[in-house]
Amino acid sequence: MSKLVWKPGTLLAPVPPALVSCGTMERPNVFTVGWTGIVNTNPAMTYISVRPERYSYALIKESGEFVINLTTVSLVRAADFCGVRSGRDTDKFSACGLTAEQASQVAAPMIAESPLSIECRVESVTALGTHDMFLARIVAVNVDPSLVDAAGRLHLGNCGLAAYAHGEYFELGKRIGTFGYSVKKPVKKSRKPAKARDKRR
Repeated sequence: MSKLVWKPGTLLAPVPPALVSCGTMERPNVFTVGWTGIVNTNPAMTYISVRPERYSYALIKESGEFVINLTTVSLVRAADFCGVRSGRDTDKFSACGLTAEQASQVAAPMIAESPLSIECRVESVTALGTHDMFLARIVAVNVDPSLVDAAGRLHLGNCGLAAYAHGEYFELGKRIGTFGYSVKKPVKKSRKPAKARDKRR
């Protein structure tokens, strides 16, 4: 069966409905961004694409800082609200019952209710058309201690992360593999030595 051919569109999915906080602790603001991701490993780099007419755009352009807060299932309602309401006339932290928390490296606040907050400092701004892309260096990552085991391993899948695809929110489901599992050699089962036969004389 042949696929239908459509005109170019933003149908890459799923994407994270990330809660991006900006402003200051005294005047915190938060908005929802779907156009975000990792662009480099070392140094760790990320981006967000924002429409210039959004209230948060000017705050980030002026400060050069923002925080990406991962959205869990319990934060989806807040993420939806923060994506359709403007900080110009709404205190979204208050309206959504969110707590502004001091970040370690940037003036922009983190969201205490998010299990993982990524502090970012803008390195460049590129006008793309409908959106401007803020390319940023990740300067710190803040993790809920309950997601880290005794060996120091992060278990991000335990916090109920949410995803967004074509106008709908989804809860991430069961794990179906781990990175590199397709090329790993199967573990051979050890053969137990046969019990020695009782030799009677």
